[in-house]
Amino acid sequence: MRARHISLLAGAAIATLALAGCSSTPVPTPPATPEPIETTTAPDDPLASFYDQELNWRNCGNAECARVEVPLDYQDPGAGTIELSMTMVPAREESIGALFVNPGGPGGSAFDYAKAADFIVTPAIRDSFDIVGVDPRGVGGSEPVKCLTDSEIDEIFAADGTPDTPQEQQQLIDDSKSIAQACDENAGDIWRHMDTVSTARDMDIIRAVLDQPVLNYLGKSYGTSIGATYAELFPQRVGRMVLDGALPVDLSQEEITYGQAVAFEQGVANFANYCAELDDCPFLGTAEEVVAQLRSFLNSLDQNPLPTQGNRELTESLGSYAILSFLYFPETDYPRLQQALSTAVNNDDGTALLALVDERVNRGQDGRYLDNSTDAFYAVSCADLPYDGTAQDAQRLAQEWSIDAPTFGPALAWGMLVCADWPAPAQEAVTSITADGSAPILVVSTAGDTATPHQWGIDLAAELANGHLVTWDAFNHTAYREGSNCIDDAVDSYLLAGQLPPPDLVCS
Repeated sequence: MRARHISLLAGAAIATLALAGCSSTPVPTPPATPEPIETTTAPDDPLASFYDQELNWRNCGNAECARVEVPLDYQDPGAGTIELSMTMVPAREESIGALFVNPGGPGGSAFDYAKAADFIVTPAIRDSFDIVGVDPRGVGGSEPVKCLTDSEIDEIFAADGTPDTPQEQQQLIDDSKSIAQACDENAGDIWRHMDTVSTARDMDIIRAVLDQPVLNYLGKSYGTSIGATYAELFPQRVGRMVLDGALPVDLSQEEITYGQAVAFEQGVANFANYCAELDDCPFLGTAEEVVAQLRSFLNSLDQNPLPTQGNRELTESLGSYAILSFLYFPETDYPRLQQALSTAVNNDDGTALLALVDERVNRGQDGRYLDNSTDAFYAVSCADLPYDGTAQDAQRLAQEWSIDAPTFGPALAWGMLVCADWPAPAQEAVTSITADGSAPILVVSTAGDTATPHQWGIDLAAELANGHLVTWDAFNHTAYREGSNCIDDAVDSYLLAGQLPPPDLVCS
């Protein structure tokens, strides 16, 4: 399973150094139990019943599953409850504790991610930790938010994300507003309470219910926001925490979106370098010429979308999303992207590129979306990062960003309008992360990460009172279990024995 986080993209189609050696596997040791702190379950605590609940476990195929009750609204715990879906894959040997995992998104299923434990962590971690995955509120099996119909999601993804006329601009504005309207009409109360702070508070309840003195955690991409927020709220409850592919909580929607636009532009250049060396690259010439032809191809889809084997066309937005979403993992993404582009350019057939989009958004061949990740993505992202600009601001930024990020910058700028005047902002927000008093926290960052730029990892490690940075000098989104033995060894040594890597370790 791949972690992913992209900004809210226009029309919603684009929604959003040292060489280190390897080490031997350390002897697993349980994380230290913190000094006694004030209990969260005093008799008059309105959360006491949640922290003290007992679970009813059931077997769910090489794992145990349960439902956990949490407050719908932490500002008013007595106003209603929701149930979260949780799974635990037991350690293969003697367990030293639970390791909570989250793949990112927002909207990714931690339940499914944990069920893939054999692939998401090394054998040494599988042997020693119970792997726990909890679908965040509103996601997957945890009271899933559902705002849009399948056909409405199709329409939003295909809509024009780079308007050229006043009429197209108005249509984009209307499309952006329609998402919040659909949630308000169809999603009940849950969509108003899907902010990251609430999810982090849920995690502390589940930590206590599992009788874990500390939270051991592996979060990727948006999962780092959950982990960092938890660390800020409950620093003395942090066990061994790995934040891989840092997504900031202290930047605005505009700052995050611009950072991603620039990083994805570097991803386009990296793909062009790869493609230019191939005999069957659909674009000819140098890497710079490949980039220019790629942009020209996308621009041509605005007026002349390509037919596909079905009743949909490959629009400019869908073509852009196909390319952007396959710049995350070069080893596996680039060959498939190149082949799909060849079919589109050489045969005027958008089927293969459209299939890439469908894969990334979990759309089945029958037109049904297999999860609610799209709805959840908007509900979480706009709650945490409402956009305070106007359509005129977005238009200005689209022009400005076209200089530093011409491939995706304009669409990314327009896409922020989805979160403008969002009617369900977070009731509580964490705007800085220091986690004073926490145990050491390991931040892992990839130098050429397109979705969570390396600078964000550097900044997070520096902001944390006890942060420690490891860098992978590669192009990839996230680093652990992505092909670097050096990274895997550093993370494993930390998770298993609390051994920190050398300061500012860089793995090649």
